[in-house]
Amino acid sequence: MRYLFKTRYQQDLALMRHGGDRMSYGLLLVVLLLIPAVLGEFYVGELGAVFIFAITGVALMLLIGYTGLVSLGHAAFLGIGAYTNAVLLEKGVPFVITLPASGATAALAGIAIGIPTLRMSGLYLAIATLAFGSIVGTVFQKWTAVTGGFDGFAVPTPTIFGFPIEGATGVYYLSLAVLLFVLWISVNLLRSPIGRAMVAIRDSEVSAQSMGINLSLYKTIAFAVSAGMTGLSGALFAHYVRFLAPDSFDILLSIQFVTIVFVGGLGSLHGAIFGALFVRLLPQAIAIVRDYLPSAIGRMPGLEPSIFGLILVLCILFEPAGIYGRWQKVKLYFNSFPMYRRTSFRRQRAYARSERLR
Repeated sequence: MRYLFKTRYQQDLALMRHGGDRMSYGLLLVVLLLIPAVLGEFYVGELGAVFIFAITGVALMLLIGYTGLVSLGHAAFLGIGAYTNAVLLEKGVPFVITLPASGATAALAGIAIGIPTLRMSGLYLAIATLAFGSIVGTVFQKWTAVTGGFDGFAVPTPTIFGFPIEGATGVYYLSLAVLLFVLWISVNLLRSPIGRAMVAIRDSEVSAQSMGINLSLYKTIAFAVSAGMTGLSGALFAHYVRFLAPDSFDILLSIQFVTIVFVGGLGSLHGAIFGALFVRLLPQAIAIVRDYLPSAIGRMPGLEPSIFGLILVLCILFEPAGIYGRWQKVKLYFNSFPMYRRTSFRRQRAYARSERLR
């Protein structure tokens, strides 16, 4: 078992807790950088899609896992970022400008939906964000002069300082760089007063307000940051699919994003990564399993969303801490062996008693 002996105040400010973390994450980064040289283009492309979904998972984790605000409309923010990036590239704007512009446009949309829904929570907030997603989807369909409607919109190939970003390898490295940037921003945000205020709102709005936290301000900030990060992933998603259509950003995609958060592990950035791996690679596993199932089941329409819903329900019932929570339990078991006690993993209420006043 590892014990941390702190001798300097700077140790509390470091991103890595100890040398073991630095070594393990460094080795992981080296492996990720070498993967395109080892695997084929198909697998590299799928891993690039995992990085894109992981960015959205981190963004949604900040909103749901750390602020307690449920959103079923993040596919709309993804679409806003994708179309903004594609339209600006079509007009000749450099990619180094279109990428942050996509995030900024999505962040403005997040503010637009965050302000009217400040007094909502739970199911009502989820319904409001779902309605927002439907409205944005209708705009994508009807605004044919910009989006092309159902005819679609071909995404131009981006270039960075004269080098074209094309193919699965280019999208892979670009998505990895943006994912690392988003994780760095998220870790520092959660350690700041803004992040602590978000966690306080999640645990108890009554207690947070009694401590002087402006609920409206920090909820709006949470929506804006989450939407902005999703807009960045939308810009990358546009280059992954290479052709945009309104039906690509439907409610099923939003449900997949929510599944990333709950299956990966609520309230954990690691969980967003694990959830993205699971959710993005699950359709590939279903496609492989279909060939071995009876034709009546394998060709059943709606099989994939049914499996997603079933997994989400089973995860909430039997493993509410998600994949990362299970990994933490396994790691704690081996660290404490043979002093393991079953009561170490007993579930406890995560919210303050003052929530009963609501």
